[in-house]
Amino acid sequence: MQTVTIYLTASCPYCNHAKQLLKQRGVAVIEEIRVDMQPAERQKMMEITGRRTVPQIFIGDTHVGGCDDLVALDGRGGLLPLLNS
Repeated sequence: MQTVTIYLTASCPYCNHAKQLLKQRGVAVIEEIRVDMQPAERQKMMEITGRRTVPQIFIGDTHVGGCDDLVALDGRGGLLPLLNS
């Protein structure tokens, strides 16, 4: 299974929803990067993704996007193949 990394904040309901969906799809370990605790990480996230909002989700080297993007990917049947590639 691919490594999953999420840039997030503690109080973000979309972050929690994304993590819940990933766990439902069998992801046991999620690397969480807290941009509310580490402002330099938010800057890094913005440089990599071009986005300021959280969550920003990576599966392996693939930037999935935010929570809505993750849900849409799952709805199209693309999440599990990406996780297992």
